[in-house]
Amino acid sequence: MLVISYKKNTSTMKNHKNTPGNLLINIALIGLLSLLLTSCIKTDNSDKYAPVTTALLSFIQASPDEPPLNFFIGNSQVNPTALNYGNAVNYFSINSGQIPVNFFNETTGSEIISGTITLNQNAAYSLFLANKSTSPEIVLLTDTITLPAAGYASIRFINLSPDSPPVSLAIQGTTQPLTTNEPYKGHTSFFPIQAKTSFTFEVLQSTTNTVLATMPDVTLINGGVYTIWFNGLVASTNSTDKLGIGIFTNTYFN
Repeated sequence: MLVISYKKNTSTMKNHKNTPGNLLINIALIGLLSLLLTSCIKTDNSDKYAPVTTALLSFIQASPDEPPLNFFIGNSQVNPTALNYGNAVNYFSINSGQIPVNFFNETTGSEIISGTITLNQNAAYSLFLANKSTSPEIVLLTDTITLPAAGYASIRFINLSPDSPPVSLAIQGTTQPLTTNEPYKGHTSFFPIQAKTSFTFEVLQSTTNTVLATMPDVTLINGGVYTIWFNGLVASTNSTDKLGIGIFTNTYFN
């Protein structure tokens, strides 16, 4: 049984109009990997308790032209309301092992894509639905989450624009990018960055340094852990799926 409680997420997706509020699992995240994760269930045939090995999983809907959808693990629907482009579900506890995942059009009920992901015990993961609706893909990243040093946050970058050239992530006004030459689905590990308010992040075409998208007024708090994702379509014909930058709060340590 999958029991999940939700509240509003602070994750945002910039350069998109009418972005719905993201979803957040209400989970205590201090000591994240130590709490993950060994729980017990009572077996049917004895008074003893059998260990249940679990992992943590989060989800971001990053397919830019996909209609509202529902996310299923096996026969259990994860999201209480339809997920739109840019919506997210933060970490929830799930049994480790081979996990069937399915995505369905919320209006018609037709299957968008299904697959199986492998989750290891005591590990955390981010799952993305990526690419265009004509060729959807499931992308799974392992999240190595550790407490940032005092005065710092941690960020990771992933390029989820399916028709973009390799890109770089930079802070506006600096000469050295934070990461370079990330192709579609290319990503970094989490790395430290000084915590402060009013960052302006830019995604640049790596070969020309042309600015493809900008995300102003970003606050990275002390102890925060974030995923920054480049999204949308170079060949967009509307304001909904144009190029943009999103930021997802993986967790934060008080």
